Amino acid sequence: MNWDMIEGKWKEYRGKAQAQWGKLTDDDLDVINGRRQELAGRIQVRYGVEKEEAERQIDEWSRY
Repeated sequence: MNWDMIEGKWKEYRGKAQAQWGKLTDDDLDVINGRRQELAGRIQVRYGVEKEEAERQIDEWSRY
């Protein structure tokens, strides 16, 4: 899926993101606001993973 589409419809996708990454808070999701780099950063902080792993997870999630 095209990231521009996710960013444009973030209100629809934020629930799916929270289901995927349950440690993300509502405040995190508000700050992310569809921005991929912000999502990656929040995943890194909440899950203690490297940037490459966060990006891999986002790539996998955004395919569906």
